[in-house]
Amino acid sequence: MKKITIKDIARKLDITPSTVSRALADNSRISPKTRAKVMETAKKMGYEPNVIAASLRKGTSDTVGMIVPGINRSFFSNVISGVEEMLNNAGFNLIISQSNENLKKEKLAVQTLMQNRVGAVIMSLSVQSSGHSHIKKMVKRGIPVVQFDRVASDIPGPKIVNDNFTGAYVSVKHLLENGFKRIVHFSGSLGINVYKERMEGYKAALEEAGMEFNERFVFENSIIRETGKRNVEIALNKLGADAVFSSGDFSALGALEKLKEMGVSVPEEFGVSGFANEPFAELMHPTLTSVEQNPREMGNRIALAIIKKLKGDEEDENIVIPVDLIIRESSMRIKS
Repeated sequence: MKKITIKDIARKLDITPSTVSRALADNSRISPKTRAKVMETAKKMGYEPNVIAASLRKGTSDTVGMIVPGINRSFFSNVISGVEEMLNNAGFNLIISQSNENLKKEKLAVQTLMQNRVGAVIMSLSVQSSGHSHIKKMVKRGIPVVQFDRVASDIPGPKIVNDNFTGAYVSVKHLLENGFKRIVHFSGSLGINVYKERMEGYKAALEEAGMEFNERFVFENSIIRETGKRNVEIALNKLGADAVFSSGDFSALGALEKLKEMGVSVPEEFGVSGFANEPFAELMHPTLTSVEQNPREMGNRIALAIIKKLKGDEEDENIVIPVDLIIRESSMRIKS
């Protein structure tokens, strides 16, 4: 199907292309009657404006790019919903890209967004992200960058994160209060801020309870279902663990599945607590205790930060979104 152009509309109305262009831009030099006629004809003919060309003319863009590790996770999809809701209401469009936890794909997404001359970029780093020269290139070009969740301290701009330390601390404290003594930790890469902060919360809760931190009890890069299955067996059989605090719900899910296979009763013999409050957490048996990250609120705050930056606000905010521990069956050895 042929793409309708400004010249097609001009021929249809027997006026010049420049008149059509000005009318579509709502230029006051064109009479209201002509503007209305051009708008009506453009709509009937199925004309779609060239966003990139328009941004080149204006020097700015109403389109915001967003790069996330993956949209198949409840946390990121809900953050996106929160962002899109507010940006759309403010007259901005949103382009979403996935890095799929891959540095090459993250760099390609950045390059594509720059080529499309977006007005600003929202991003959460992939687990492989390093160096950040590709992100710094955007900043040098004057493209505002707002980071969320997984962030790099060496990139200027607003940062919106969860209270990861507190989420981990209250999770481990809850397990301790329910009589669990040998609690292992399934962590993501400790080079990423969110997992480092959750590790610190885990350690703080143990130390407050007078328990010694043991590095052998930390399983790094263990946030997917398969590693949860493999590592909970090691934790139980080789370390004598009686509970796990996981930095993600998927590895907690894997742990619960493996414990069931092994005939280990949860929570009577082994406690499990996750992070992210994925939808499946309340549908499992036993239901999974997890940390709610309030992603819609995070999305709204990200959108507000973007709007401020696009309006020329030079202040770089660091915003911490509070979390909540949702207590369910998997950790409740002592009934209230």
